[in-house]
Amino acid sequence: MRFVLVLPLAAALAACSSAPAPAPGAGGDHRGESAADLQRLTEVLKANMHERGQAKMSRVELDDVQRLCNQHADNPPADEAKRMEAAQLKAIAFPDGGLIGDWKAGEKLAQNGRGMTWSDKPGEAGGSCYNCHQISPKEEAFGTIGPSLAGFGKLRGNRPEIQQYVYGKIYNAKAYNACSQMPRFGQSGTLTAQQIKDLVALLLDPASPVNR
Repeated sequence: MRFVLVLPLAAALAACSSAPAPAPGAGGDHRGESAADLQRLTEVLKANMHERGQAKMSRVELDDVQRLCNQHADNPPADEAKRMEAAQLKAIAFPDGGLIGDWKAGEKLAQNGRGMTWSDKPGEAGGSCYNCHQISPKEEAFGTIGPSLAGFGKLRGNRPEIQQYVYGKIYNAKAYNACSQMPRFGQSGTLTAQQIKDLVALLLDPASPVNR
């Protein structure tokens, strides 16, 4: 049987890094996957899945930072993690001009949980922000995988360096934490530069419900 590849970008292998490591005495240790294990897993996925729509086989390929985190169970040596973070940060494409867009568009994007499934048209993906974070204090339904972002700009202000950090974090969270589980929205092409700026506005604009 062959399966249609419908998982979010690189989720098939990135999930390996988010799965809890076996507890001592439970038939395993806290080491990550070996290079050989990761290669075998990639081969299995390629043998049992095929492309459809925008779901391409490139989604099962690990890049260097994903491989590092999987091999070390999300706890790589500090020097290797710093090297990967520096490379990821260098690759962020910061747009010219201001980094704050329209917070109202950002709120709509944050509420949009649409993924990058094969049946979606390219460019239709949402931010899915509430799946992992509390953002607006008035929002009743939200995930708790990530930290609360309520009052984010009210606490930090919206200085240019804060704008750059927030834009970069949304673009590629692994530039700041190599084994972050946050999707790399800009690096993956999931969100456009304007959409990321709109999310920056949602977090930093004083008029945004996040900061009121």
